[in-house]
Amino acid sequence: MTGSLEQRWRNLGMAAGAVTAGLFAVFDLYQWALAYSGDRFHNDFTFYYAAARIGLAHGWASIYDLNLQQIELDTMGSRITIAQLARYISPPPVAWSALPMTLLPYTAAYWAWSALLVVALVVTWRLASPGHGRWRLIHLAAAIGWLPVIYGLQLGQPGIVVALGVATCYALLRADRPFWAGIALGALALKPQLAFLVPAALLVSGRTRAFWGSVVALGALGLASAIALGPSGVAAYEARLSFAASVPVNRELTLAPLIGSLAVTRVIQGAIALWALVLVYRLRRRGAEWIFIPALVGGLLASPYLHLDDLAMLGLAAWLYLRTSPRGRTLGFTFAVIVAVEGLPIWGPVPVLAAEVAILVFFSITPHGVPRPPQNDVPPAAPRLTPEPRARPDTQPAPPRRD
Repeated sequence: MTGSLEQRWRNLGMAAGAVTAGLFAVFDLYQWALAYSGDRFHNDFTFYYAAARIGLAHGWASIYDLNLQQIELDTMGSRITIAQLARYISPPPVAWSALPMTLLPYTAAYWAWSALLVVALVVTWRLASPGHGRWRLIHLAAAIGWLPVIYGLQLGQPGIVVALGVATCYALLRADRPFWAGIALGALALKPQLAFLVPAALLVSGRTRAFWGSVVALGALGLASAIALGPSGVAAYEARLSFAASVPVNRELTLAPLIGSLAVTRVIQGAIALWALVLVYRLRRRGAEWIFIPALVGGLLASPYLHLDDLAMLGLAAWLYLRTSPRGRTLGFTFAVIVAVEGLPIWGPVPVLAAEVAILVFFSITPHGVPRPPQNDVPPAAPRLTPEPRARPDTQPAPPRRD
């Protein structure tokens, strides 16, 4: 009887979650279509497309030239004027990613790009979301119905591809393919501020092969970018980044507005990054998820600038946390964090920042409360009833490899 009642409550919860997530997903997709119909150029993909065309026509060193950007935007008929938040400042790999889209007219290119981002979201869901069966479908609908994700899709932001790179790294670590796990982090080159602590987290957790894989991937992309831009292009890129860092709206979701002094903020953010890596080290034996959760949360707190769509990385951290089978009040807190991000346009960033700090504090003061990996992931040692005979030197088993 008790089991039947518990199953009924579980089914009721699943039904309520499915309806809620489905309604939010449908509403958000409608808002996406509405925004596009109002102004099809009002998105970040417009600038990626323009930068790719500039690179083809004038060379990659010219993609940060604001005059050429304005000319390209006018040629496209976008009616966009270069402004503080209306300019291409992304790393060169973003423009390179948009290169195939320049073979298409802008409208077709936007929807082809959007389709690729949706595919990236679905693959990320497959690799990182918890549960199984219908529960996982609810997680997918909830992701589409969550404000940071749908906003990123609407803008054409590559943050979802960064999330895919991190999720792929996680999956390959679990599959015992550490070097390729690190290679997957090459996606960080598209938006480094979203997960810049993850390579360092691999190192401090002892996953050295994965760390060197990330060094190879990111180093190759960085070197290719520097060669493609040349000295003048690198100088222009640095100027654009410096300007972006000075724009207040780019820091609204960081600690900077609360602290005031930018220099003090950078010191505190550096301390937070170190704090997150210490947590990774302390939790390194608890499962692959714990390489990424503190690194993602701490990295967002330590990021120099963020926008609403970038907080989708908190959703990835939440999925990985739910995979550790947490119990009790921590589930409620996880849901509260998701709601805090959803309502950010209403009550501002303070609840989200407070929640991120609270996550790190919780993992710091209750390390023994962090769920361990499922027992079936680590086979128990067979009981020794009698002393084992010593093996001959030529038959000694090789020591286990530690990455």
